[in-house]
Amino acid sequence: MKSYKKAEEKKLKEAISDSNISSFSDNLIRLNEQGWAKILKHGDLPRWSNGFHALPDVNPSYIDLNTGCIQIGSAHDCSQNHDEIKTALKKMHPWRKGPFDIFGVHIDTEWHSDWKWDRIKDHISPLKDRTILDVGCGSGYHMWRMLGAGAELVLGIDPTPLFSLHFATVKRYTPDSKTFIIPVGIDDMPEKIAGFDSVFSMGILYHRRSPIDHLIQLKELLRPGGELVLETLIVEGNETSCLIPEGRYAKMRNIWFIPSIEMLKTWIKRAGFENIRCVDVNTTTTDEQHATEWMQFESLPNFIDSNDTSKTIEGYPAPVRGTIIASKMS
Repeated sequence: MKSYKKAEEKKLKEAISDSNISSFSDNLIRLNEQGWAKILKHGDLPRWSNGFHALPDVNPSYIDLNTGCIQIGSAHDCSQNHDEIKTALKKMHPWRKGPFDIFGVHIDTEWHSDWKWDRIKDHISPLKDRTILDVGCGSGYHMWRMLGAGAELVLGIDPTPLFSLHFATVKRYTPDSKTFIIPVGIDDMPEKIAGFDSVFSMGILYHRRSPIDHLIQLKELLRPGGELVLETLIVEGNETSCLIPEGRYAKMRNIWFIPSIEMLKTWIKRAGFENIRCVDVNTTTTDEQHATEWMQFESLPNFIDSNDTSKTIEGYPAPVRGTIIASKMS
């Protein structure tokens, strides 16, 4: 993985130097080094990297980033058989965000991330030639969709080590694509970059102890007039409604605030955004999130009340997600 990291870092530096965030190049490269230092010390890295290096070293016959299941080549592109590739990919279990198809092996991830993309793609500004940041990007699934939609440069940040390996699995077959994960969290990012055309924060806000501070962080990453795409858990209610779970919510520990759409809009306005509109409200179902052979731990069916699917196992309203789009004030 050290050689992959070194090659990626060089390309990352080149890509940033040609962008409108070039003045932050040294800071971002330093963050990338810090994030990878943790990955290279992770106890599961030998298993993950064994899977990564067991994959075929070939050029895929085609790559399709514009389908629900991201396609990397076909089974006819390499001499390795289906089971060998599947075994290699499974060494990087669990696969949570996707789906992907790599040389004919379908990775049925825990989440149908393609459904979330389908819900927002017709509402966001055209991504062609934009510089984009995806906060909490996971495996990078949505980053690949952004690149497929014509983005000029896509950066993702996520401190979870395994997600960087999942991203690297696709990136090794698209080495010249201008999309990169920096394995850090938003609190590590340089302040007031103010250079991204679009910033995505999907599935992050409810994990933040101070949601308005998070919104201000997102604003300071955007250029004036830039677009925020925010997806988060919500509850029914008016501008005064907000769920603050006591203990866990759907078995998750770090859930702090789940606002109504109207309260969320107020937060976003107070953080310095305008043109605020809700473009989607969707109840998460067990068709969208569930355990598979690629993610064999507990998932949504274990988190909701089996006798009343409108409630979590703790008795709170079951997960509903809303998506807000807004613009940074000029």
